[in-house]
Amino acid sequence: MADNFIMRSGLTLATIAAICTALVAFTYQLTDKRIAANEQVWLEQSLQPALSGLFFDSGVSESVVTIPAPHELPGTNDATIYRVYSGESPVAALFVVSARDGYAGAIKMLVGVDIGGQITGVHVLAHRETPGLGDRIESNKTDWVRQFDGRSLGDPVAGNWKIKRDGGEFDQLTGASVTPRAVVKAIRQTLEYFDANSAAIFAAAAQTEDEVIE
Repeated sequence: MADNFIMRSGLTLATIAAICTALVAFTYQLTDKRIAANEQVWLEQSLQPALSGLFFDSGVSESVVTIPAPHELPGTNDATIYRVYSGESPVAALFVVSARDGYAGAIKMLVGVDIGGQITGVHVLAHRETPGLGDRIESNKTDWVRQFDGRSLGDPVAGNWKIKRDGGEFDQLTGASVTPRAVVKAIRQTLEYFDANSAAIFAAAAQTEDEVIE
């Protein structure tokens, strides 16, 4: 009798454990999908500010290119480029780059460049610049980054891709010159990279798979 009782108890516990494990796995699967969906929405929303005024019908984050470090874009890590299309025609490229010489470290930002080489928008993603000074590069604090919209390598000419304090064309921030100087330099380097490599960036036909440009 005792052995039968122990056996029945063991089977009951095993069954309960199996049900609990299945429930946990099912819950994790649902939660994991929800987290992934939320991350995708956040990514799309983060990329949108750098595509002002453009018409496109692809998902902003559908077609991704990775540029392994070292490369000629600003930053020391692998660079990410999101390619944006209208039908099968390329519309713009969004570069995730880092201005390495900010006042308090690297400034991670998004630079949108349309197929003609004009900037569609700049959006600062992360930084550690001084509150009240360098942090005014954030678009939710000032419109400082809007001065780059529509600019290109030839507008202004190469020698004027500097802040006004250095004899260039772009406004600095009151009380802060290191931060805007780093941002201007990184944007110019991004435009130079696009100008030299736009054909390679848009060469692949597949728009839904991550790719790597060597």
